[in-house]
Amino acid sequence: MEGPSYTARGAGSTAAKRPTTSIPTPPLHTHELLGRTPFNRAFAAVYLCAILALLCHHIIRIMNSTTYISFLLSLLFLIADAILAFQWACTQSFRMRPIRRREFLENLEKIITKKSDHPAVDIFICTADPYKEPPLGVVDTALSVMAYDYPVEKISVYISDDGGSELTLFAFMEAAKFARHWLPFCRRNNTVERAPQAYFRSNYTSSSDSEYENIKTMYESMKVKVENVVDKGKVGDEYIFDEKERQAFSEWATPHFTRQDHPTIIKVLLNNCIEKDSIGHSMPNLIYLSREKSKTQHHHFKAGALNTLVRVSAVMTNAPIILTLDCDTLSNDPQTIKRALCYFSDRTIYPTLGFVQFPQIFGGLNKEDIYSSEHKRLFQINPLGMDGLLGPNYVGAGCFFQRRALFGSPSSFIQPEIVELSPDHLVERPFQADVLTLAHRVASCNYERQTHWGTKLGFRYGSLVEDYYTGYRLQSEGWNSIFCHPDRPAFLGDSPVALIDLLGQCKRWCIGLLEVLFSKYSTITYGVRSMGLLMGLAYSHYACWGIWSIPIAIYAFIPQLALLNGISTFPKATYLWFFLYLFLFIGANLQDLLDYVVANGTIQRWWNCQRMWMISGLSSFLFGCLEFSLKSFGIAMPGFSLTAKVQEDELSKRYEQGTYEFGVPSPLFVPMTMAAIINLITLVIGSIMAILRGRISEELVMQILLSGFVAINCWPIYQAIALRSDKGRMPTKVTLIAMCLTILLCIIVGIILQAS
Repeated sequence: MEGPSYTARGAGSTAAKRPTTSIPTPPLHTHELLGRTPFNRAFAAVYLCAILALLCHHIIRIMNSTTYISFLLSLLFLIADAILAFQWACTQSFRMRPIRRREFLENLEKIITKKSDHPAVDIFICTADPYKEPPLGVVDTALSVMAYDYPVEKISVYISDDGGSELTLFAFMEAAKFARHWLPFCRRNNTVERAPQAYFRSNYTSSSDSEYENIKTMYESMKVKVENVVDKGKVGDEYIFDEKERQAFSEWATPHFTRQDHPTIIKVLLNNCIEKDSIGHSMPNLIYLSREKSKTQHHHFKAGALNTLVRVSAVMTNAPIILTLDCDTLSNDPQTIKRALCYFSDRTIYPTLGFVQFPQIFGGLNKEDIYSSEHKRLFQINPLGMDGLLGPNYVGAGCFFQRRALFGSPSSFIQPEIVELSPDHLVERPFQADVLTLAHRVASCNYERQTHWGTKLGFRYGSLVEDYYTGYRLQSEGWNSIFCHPDRPAFLGDSPVALIDLLGQCKRWCIGLLEVLFSKYSTITYGVRSMGLLMGLAYSHYACWGIWSIPIAIYAFIPQLALLNGISTFPKATYLWFFLYLFLFIGANLQDLLDYVVANGTIQRWWNCQRMWMISGLSSFLFGCLEFSLKSFGIAMPGFSLTAKVQEDELSKRYEQGTYEFGVPSPLFVPMTMAAIINLITLVIGSIMAILRGRISEELVMQILLSGFVAINCWPIYQAIALRSDKGRMPTKVTLIAMCLTILLCIIVGIILQAS
């Protein structure tokens, strides 16, 4: 293994660096195949045979159907099981070659020995609403990465404020002042938690009492100022101390300035060529950006903001490595950049290495993670499997990009429209007037017209899930990726504590994934051709999320409605086909549980994950499919909305107690409530029938067991309907609508069965 050496390319060593040949070095990283891989492959072969047998059984039943009802039931179960079989096949791509990596930071120091040899890093942090994404939280994120254990003159932090808010700018002007004391404090005390709020919450302090109290007082003073300004909704004169600060907010004083319609705003809050911290050391660059907005121009949401950051940073600093973060993604390890460099410095993989993805880990989850907010399979388990193929997908935050990867395939560089945007461009005067003028130009809302931005350059447009789509397109072009999963989480994020927020977020993901699935870059066709079968299936697993709603809805309603009318839908308990169903159900769940537990999960959290899979299938997945279908026919639906990062005290308290939060009369809750009601009725009626007969009818055993399984999963819904009186209970309106629709559904099915 050889490592690249880096040479400075412009003022402040901020421009791109290129690897050159060097002598062999000790290994920077290693990987190993997970021990359960042979078992996964053997079990997959057995399970595949069972699936094929079940599908053949359905086909035979269809061919031998003697009534319309039996034909329809057999067809519905064939469709449901065919979809489940396809999703199972997609899931196997994660189990064929999962690997775990390890980095050798001590060897990196033998390659990069001088500060000037470290490659520069541009860090992008996106925010869009100071009320849903409190500025103080965004400030904490920025301070945590500004304090990385890395040469500060090599770090440039860009804040993209898509809300165009003076409140966010004020927060970062205050953060720049506080950073002059916070950064040397962190280095002097070698702190690990470098986000101020997280550090002050911890019990451990490595500094003297007076030093600790001084820095905490400074932070609290900044916090009070920022929160007061946010509460008032404007920056008052009492917080502006000189003409320079007053000038910074002059754009907001212009007529007709709104968050949807305003000019580009770029403020260099810290310039490492000029600014010094409290002990005379250089500071990292800190740049505030709010791109131009116009009601007549599509701004492409977060992907558009990221592309603007790519262009503005190229003009100003043009670092060869880019780190993208969400506004609430705190750095949790000051060595993270160096971990990423263990891969970018490996000459054998560098030419095709597009990005290094760290897992998204969430802090503040309740003990049992009732909403499965950590998305363990999405962010921790599945990436190990993709890493053994071509690498994990991009998940939006905690990802280090090679800037060159955003400009065409490894073998075919696409030259941007102006040379200043090229990753090879040398920046000699980072923040001079002419550079700032060009930065304003490339951040204008009509700059991308007649260019390849969003199609062949930068982050890709065409899907609400710009992270998934961009990573998919980059890997389709030939770029590989790495999954770096250190023992100490590199980043910690926040997750929704209200069920409606989580379901809304999942619905948005679902719509974006379906946009990819039914595009010309479909994962099933284009993906398989460009990346191979296993990677194509891996991406298809996510792209088909919304389609989960079909088998979930079928199994949540059809057997139960049939039981209420005395119709058997499954084999008798004494038939071999009955045990085939049991094997498929138990086998899949036990293997999933094994994956979960091996990944440091608990049985209770796994159970909650399965419950949320069912809830999502009858809410966010179902409505996501519906909204996508309507959108495909040109029927407008509500647009993109942010997931709130603020928490009410009562809501947070209920979440900590493990209580599900409904509270809002949302249509998303209606189908799941209907499923809860009908499965409870079926379970009760089935049990009464068994008691009256003295035994359970062999034909109805599976249907009663299925109703029991669904009813157990619906326990939080029953509590919310009948056993709770707090504000988070199920709204009466939702309960009544669900009951009426359930009764109507039962009546309609009964009429159809009688007519046949």
